[in-house]
Parts: sequence; structure tokens; C-alpha cells
Amino acid sequence: MKKTSPSSNAVNPDIIHRLQVGVEPLLAWYAQVGRELPWRVGKDPYRIWVSEIMLQQTRIETVKPYFARFLAALPDVQALANASEDELLKLWQGLGYYSRVRNMQKAARVIMEQGGTFPHTASELRKLPGIGDYTAGAIASIAFGEKAPAVDGNVLRVVARYLNDHDDVMKPAVRRRVSEALSQVYPDGREGDFTQALMELGEVICLPGSAVRCEICPLNALCEGTRQGTAAELPCRTAKKPPKNQERTVLILRCGDKVALRRRPDKGLLAGLWELPGWDGFLPETEVQKQVSAMGLQVTALQSAGEGVHVFSHVRWQMKGVLCEVEKEGGGFLWTDQKGLREQWALPSAFRCFFPFLPGGKG
Repeated sequence: MKKTSPSSNAVNPDIIHRLQVGVEPLLAWYAQVGRELPWRVGKDPYRIWVSEIMLQQTRIETVKPYFARFLAALPDVQALANASEDELLKLWQGLGYYSRVRNMQKAARVIMEQGGTFPHTASELRKLPGIGDYTAGAIASIAFGEKAPAVDGNVLRVVARYLNDHDDVMKPAVRRRVSEALSQVYPDGREGDFTQALMELGEVICLPGSAVRCEICPLNALCEGTRQGTAAELPCRTAKKPPKNQERTVLILRCGDKVALRRRPDKGLLAGLWELPGWDGFLPETEVQKQVSAMGLQVTALQSAGEGVHVFSHVRWQMKGVLCEVEKEGGGFLWTDQKGLREQWALPSAFRCFFPFLPGGKG
């Protein structure tokens, strides 16, 4: 099969035809086996939006309780727009990528400023903070019936295998071409089903690498990747650069049943979030004691709190923890107890390995 050049703006008519042939089998399969998920109840754009942002790089089973809790606390756009930052971050705690929920609130406030009506088209949705092509396509097609594809890694994998396309899916031109091709085969009246069927296929059948389940795929007989024996090696993508290592000393600073937190800078990694204080590099305990004393705090006990690793998209934190008991609160920190950690203050999951040393043994 002739491959389409990623630099070409036009979509090969043969590609359109091949995709069109697969639409009905895919929809029939989805109608029979599509999972019942909480965000698939009705066509509320707010619920769809919240779910799509939560599901980015997060497993469905992990998202379900977060989704329920978030919707219970903030059931609509107005509630999201009016929420305090600390409430918002606490509801998001554990999902990571906190800029996403902050952008959601910014978008909610824009929607309320513009009259409170959720935008109906992908082009209007893309104007909101934090909403890109994928999320805009998902909301517009599922909630409003627009022929707007939601092209993410799962969909790119499905299409690459189905067409036996060996172009680099990390290239924007390839993503645009896939989106344009899919937009031309959306079925009238079932736009939302088609978007969700593609998502479902990539999530439960057309899995990455050798985990792919070609033998039960509804498109098995039509898939060029299966016929050519190339499915497991597709899609082709540029290898990511490994994250840079960064050593950190993490301080679990305790005074009785309270622990010290501090706010991170407004820009950079984990911007504006609460954290366990610390320093770059591995500091010996004698230096930690010296630093804490310089804060005007009297150290009464000091011990190791173990080690941990957390990998961000571009940085890998290698952490050593130090548990430090002090006589009195101070040092300009926020001091909070078990209830505060549980109900009010959000700690990023990067510090999860040190949660056993916090009041109550958890965050």
C-alpha cells in the first residue's frame, strides 16, 4: 500500500475509502461491548470535559473515584469557576499535572464571563485555556454531534495499524492528516459514538506493542497491519529523550502532630503547589540540622526518612528524606495536622514515598 507523505495537505482518497469501510463494523462492536463509564451518561459537555482532562495519561480505573468526587464537589461550570484554589488542588491531589485543573478553572471563568453557555464547536472550544485539538474534538463530537475527531495516542495507534502507516505519529503533519481523514468518515447522527468507539478500541483491544489483541478486534479482517504482520511494531514514533536526574533532600519537619509545608514558586515544576520543604542535592544530616537551626527552629531529633524516586516528563527526582523534630512551630511554614492534610492541603504525589512520615501516616 502506498504511504501518504506527511508533508501532503490532501488526504489520499484510498485512505478515506479504507477508513469508511471500517466505520460500521466498529460502531456495531461498540454498541455491543462498549463499557458503561460515568462520563458516558448523557451528553453533558462539562462531564465530558472533566473526564477527558482527568484521563490524560491516567488509567480509567484510577480516574473513576476522582471523577465522582470532583463532580460531587463541583457539579457544573459555575461551581468550578467559583472554587478556591486550595479546594481545587485538593480535589485533584494524586492525579498530577496540576496545571490542567488550573487551566480548567481559567476556562470555566471565561465561559461564565461570556454568559455561562458551553461553546458548541471545536474551533470555539480551542480558544479556551487548556483545551487543545483532542479535548475540543472529544467535547464537540460527543456532546454536540460535530464531525470533530479526537486524535490522541490511542487513535493514532489504531489508524496507523489499520492502514499499515509507518510515518512518525509524533510529527504534527501526520496528526493533522489523520484528523482530516477521520473527519471525512464521521457517520451522520452517530458522531459521539464514533469518537468513543475509536477511543474504546485503542484502550481495550488495539493495545501498545505485543499486547495488541488482534484476534478479537472487530476490524481484524480489514486491518492492513494485521495482514502484513506489522501491527505490534506500529505506530512509529520518535524516541523521547530520557528525563534528567536531579538529586533532592526532602525535609519532613514535624512539631508534635503537625508537619511543615511551604508553597513552591509560581513558575516552574509543580508551580504554586504545597510541598515538603527541601534542597537541591543530597545534604548530610549535619547540614540539614544546621539549615533548620538557621530558620530559628530548635531541633530535638533527626533521622533518615528513606529514599524515593519520582519521574516527571522531563526530570527524574532522586530524593533522600530526613525526618526532623523541632520544639516549636515557626520558620515561616504552614503547619498542618492529619485533618488538614486529609481535607484541605494538597501534596503532590511526587512526595508519596514520604507520606508514612506525615501525621496520620498519609497525605
